[in-house]
Amino acid sequence: MRKNLLPVAALLLGTLFLFLGNGLLGLLLPVRGTAEGYPTTILGLIGTSWASGFVLGCFFAPNVVKRIGHVRAFSVFTALIAIVSLLTGMMIDPIWWLVLRALTGFSTAGTSMIIESWLNERATNESRGVIFSLYIAITLFGVVGGQMMIPFGETTTTSFFMICGILYCVAMLPTLLSKAASPTPLKQVRLDLRGLYRNSPVSFLGILLIGIANGAFGTLGAVFGRQAGLSDSTVAAMMSVAIFSGAVMQLPAGRISDRVDRRYVLAVLAGVGALAGLLLFLVEPSHVWIVLTLIAVYGAAANALYPIAVSHANDFATPEDFVKVSGGLLLLYGIGTIIGPTIGGPVMTATGPYGLFMITACAHMLITAYAIVRSRRRAPVPVAERETFSPVNAGAPTTPESLQLSPRAAPLGETRGDTVDDPEEEERANEPV
Repeated sequence: MRKNLLPVAALLLGTLFLFLGNGLLGLLLPVRGTAEGYPTTILGLIGTSWASGFVLGCFFAPNVVKRIGHVRAFSVFTALIAIVSLLTGMMIDPIWWLVLRALTGFSTAGTSMIIESWLNERATNESRGVIFSLYIAITLFGVVGGQMMIPFGETTTTSFFMICGILYCVAMLPTLLSKAASPTPLKQVRLDLRGLYRNSPVSFLGILLIGIANGAFGTLGAVFGRQAGLSDSTVAAMMSVAIFSGAVMQLPAGRISDRVDRRYVLAVLAGVGALAGLLLFLVEPSHVWIVLTLIAVYGAAANALYPIAVSHANDFATPEDFVKVSGGLLLLYGIGTIIGPTIGGPVMTATGPYGLFMITACAHMLITAYAIVRSRRRAPVPVAERETFSPVNAGAPTTPESLQLSPRAAPLGETRGDTVDDPEEEERANEPV
């Protein structure tokens, strides 16, 4: 274990600080925006802006890395995020927040792709499963840890924005201090929508709808909490409970889906998520513990849907197409996260804060209905021929580069075509990062 993790320990430490900042800033903006009296529609568009920037970053950040190299690009992207976090605290204006949030999303995609490609470069076929799991856990704890800073300060001052800037600057240090050689170039992202739909209609539509529901809740969940009268500490707990319950549910739900038709598992989980959303929307509970309980149930169901939908798609794909199919679905999910906050804001303005869960319930009910319909039209893959379920991050977005780390991807020896002829370069390539 120590031999596997030592070469990437510094990089993973930087990743932790990066996602601590992401978690804190991601929750701080809707909470502060609500306190400033920004319309719910604007707060939804701020989330849409970030998601749009992130998706664009997946397409165009590799070009930046190719031009200036991994280390410089990582420094540029992280410095931009730090600058933006400080400017956001100085310029309390919704229009500026829209622009700055898009830049943050683009830069976050760039930093994540560089980290994931660097981890992949240091991984072996024997160690990448451990590295992949640890990377997912670090991003999860980073986001939740950042969110849980909210109860320990005042959101109406600039203090938290300054803390975000500090966290992002610290995240740069491990990479800047490393003497290791840069990894292989980032791969260009290609999105084949027709091919994705032909491979698995349920996964195609399901991932899009999951993105809509998760994007709406992820962006506007804190707005819902504040408008429903919850304190900042309770809002932070609510968002963290949703993430943790989803992470806990992934493994048991995934193991069940390895034994029965995954579409039935998708239908049941989406149905539970829809029921929790409908109860929140129709009952509008005022008791904090009832809200937190329903949010925990909602998070457990909603955040377990994505990996099962991806596993279902990979059941019908060849092993060498794993990265292509999963990467396309990841970008399709990103498109859904653009749509969710865009429609969620106006709906909450028209129906009140609990209207957020009408959006999520509608998306989940559509998943349930379509999964049942498709289960009648296409036979499931036999259990012996299925891909084994593998959990994914329930709390933070990843890029297609992360899929190279998955144990289900092609062996690393088949994907690395570059060799190092210079002994000094080879020595640098083995340096820890």
